[in-house]
Amino acid sequence: MKNYIEERATVIAKYILDKNSTVRQTAKNFGISKSTVHKDITERLELINPSLAEEVKEVLEKNKSERHIRGGLATKLKYQKVNKSTS
Repeated sequence: MKNYIEERATVIAKYILDKNSTVRQTAKNFGISKSTVHKDITERLELINPSLAEEVKEVLEKNKSERHIRGGLATKLKYQKVNKSTS
């Protein structure tokens, strides 16, 4: 594996841990695709640093379990904005 890929995977993992970030937020911050972030932290990081990979996996599982809540809040805000603009 190329050095820059290993370094990117490690930097992404540390960012996710520090910011408690989702895959989508992380991808946007680094200017890469969600697929790349996901592959880096689920496949490549496991080979580079298994303990770090396990920590990141816990954060991703937590984010996954909460995503329906974030989606509901986003929808609520969307319709609040629509109602304010039509009033």
